[in-house]
Amino acid sequence: MSDLPRKAVTRTAKLAALPLGFAGRATWGLGKRIGGKSAEIVARELQQRTAEQLFKVLGELKGGAMKFGQALSVFESALPEDIAGPYRAALTKLQDAAPPMPTRTVHTVLEERLGEEWRELFLTFEDKPSAAASIGQVHRAVWHDGREVAVKVQYPGAGEALLADLTQLSRFAKLLGPLIPGMDIKPLITELRDRVSEELDYALEAESQREHAAEFADDPDVLVPDVVFQSDQVLVTEWIDGIPLAEVISEGTQEQRDRAGQLLARFLFSGPARTGLLHADPHPGNFRLLPLDGGAGWRLGVLDFGTVDRLPGGLPLPIGECLRMTLEGHADTVYELLCEEGFVKQEIELDPDAVLEYLLPIIEPAEVEAFTFSRGWMRSQATRIADIRSPAHQLGKQLNLPPSYLLIHRVTLSTIGVLCQLNATVRLRDELETWVPGFVAEHPLAEEDVPDPDGGPDAAPEGKDPVDGTAPAQV
Repeated sequence: MSDLPRKAVTRTAKLAALPLGFAGRATWGLGKRIGGKSAEIVARELQQRTAEQLFKVLGELKGGAMKFGQALSVFESALPEDIAGPYRAALTKLQDAAPPMPTRTVHTVLEERLGEEWRELFLTFEDKPSAAASIGQVHRAVWHDGREVAVKVQYPGAGEALLADLTQLSRFAKLLGPLIPGMDIKPLITELRDRVSEELDYALEAESQREHAAEFADDPDVLVPDVVFQSDQVLVTEWIDGIPLAEVISEGTQEQRDRAGQLLARFLFSGPARTGLLHADPHPGNFRLLPLDGGAGWRLGVLDFGTVDRLPGGLPLPIGECLRMTLEGHADTVYELLCEEGFVKQEIELDPDAVLEYLLPIIEPAEVEAFTFSRGWMRSQATRIADIRSPAHQLGKQLNLPPSYLLIHRVTLSTIGVLCQLNATVRLRDELETWVPGFVAEHPLAEEDVPDPDGGPDAAPEGKDPVDGTAPAQV
């Protein structure tokens, strides 16, 4: 019998205590108001106490509770600093750790899935886990051929725990909403719940990781460890060292922050174009900053392909077109594109200029050559959208998020949240121009501009782009 089902009653009790705790603090807050404290101060104290309890409980549990906590943690940048500060460490811990599975349980799973002689597959196997996640934990080992490997072992009963936790969390999603200004918690929980079956399937994960590893095999900027072995509930991949992104966030140099941010943005946008897959779990626990040979820079190591969005044609063309048209100020065209894609429902009519005004601050990072992502900028965006008195809040309530864009939207927001935690200066526009279809308008070559194949006077200089003579984008 697995240790997760055995603790089901305890898990349920801890999660059930959350809304009760929220209600108790609301009563406490009313008492403070009567005692003379201002509404703003009381609300701030309530939010801080609520957040502290929420992340304490989520940090003690595996399954859906931890999954939700990890997803929520990347939006920490949106919180006011005096609230975010006290429990930022708890959020970071959620991204990369959880109470370990008993050693005997790990051995039982390995014996059931790899056979009684499972130890013969390894030269060494470390019983102490090196990392833990929402549905499994990772052990460091040496494969029988001498390769260092990461062995991910799925928690017995992980599926039931995920579904039970997320179902229970969805029941009081409204109470969690105020923790992250401008974010609707319920769709996040629903989407996580819908992805449970995919994340539990290590065969699907292995396939996605192999595709990425093959595509990025010779890439100077991104490293994806290859799959060594896979069976039900066990996944063995090549081991990679490096600095966890959470550590870069907490104590990295500005050079490391900027490089990590640039590579994270590059991977986000290049992945769908190169593999037809979008890595859909961009919390810091899934990334490492790896030094290049000779210390001449850094590249990004990417882990955990359990959740992906399948985009055979890359990111949808309307994303790039809408971004470009917004930056160019074409309000009517942007509005038409949003209507065609279902972001504006047929029965609703909005002012195109107001929609453009709503979008421009959000895509500010794409407007300049290099943009510094910061917690302050993230908070300003969240406050602008969350303030019920603001026109942006009222307009945002009338916009719709089509199902086909739901995961893309969450991954993009999550990545921006991590960039803000990094406080990274990123040339985002370079990545958009290189990888997002439609962001750069297509300008067919006129016949007289076609380079002479024999190297005549119209030929482009060696190593230059034939269209404008500039050096090709470095990828």
